[in-house]
Amino acid sequence: MSSPVVVDLFVEDRAHEALLVPLLGRIASEEGMAVLPRVRSARGGHGRALDELKLYQKLVSKDATGTTPPDLLVVGIDGNCSTFTKAKQGVQAAVQELFAHRLVVACPDPHVERWYLADPDSFQAVVGQRPTVGKKKCVRDHYKDALAKAVRQAGHPPTLGGIEFAPDLVAAMNLYRAGRNVRSFRAFVDDLRGKLRQASDE
Repeated sequence: MSSPVVVDLFVEDRAHEALLVPLLGRIASEEGMAVLPRVRSARGGHGRALDELKLYQKLVSKDATGTTPPDLLVVGIDGNCSTFTKAKQGVQAAVQELFAHRLVVACPDPHVERWYLADPDSFQAVVGQRPTVGKKKCVRDHYKDALAKAVRQAGHPPTLGGIEFAPDLVAAMNLYRAGRNVRSFRAFVDDLRGKLRQASDE
């Protein structure tokens, strides 16, 4: 088997990390590949993730000790009710040319918890309660609250607000159905598949 694809991740918080790491593994497995995720930043929000990303790029470009360029760079930033395109452009603007062809942007629209709820059928099978999603809303914490509420209604203790189910949700999720429900999710999955194939050919 060929060497695993090395993927460095910069994300806003634990909710992004918990979902994106197993999602990366699942899609790579479907492509007949192995991945080695290296979480470089996953705390402190949007600004912290981008600041860490900029510092990291400087270190890698200078061949600093302990830094090696990854095969892929995944950056996860919430859309925060901006358009998906604008949010993605904001991340792209922070990425140097050296990394541009390796970049995969995850911009959950409007927040990452929407991706947890993207396939209500599989969510119900895993958690035991069908979430109430409704039409897209740009209210702060709307989807975070919807996720936590569904978990509570299913009788689970409110430990991590639902992100503890991320590995099982990713394993059970119908990616086509989730992508049909949430455009930003489909965009990430499609881009990741393409970049993984590209990395395997290099």
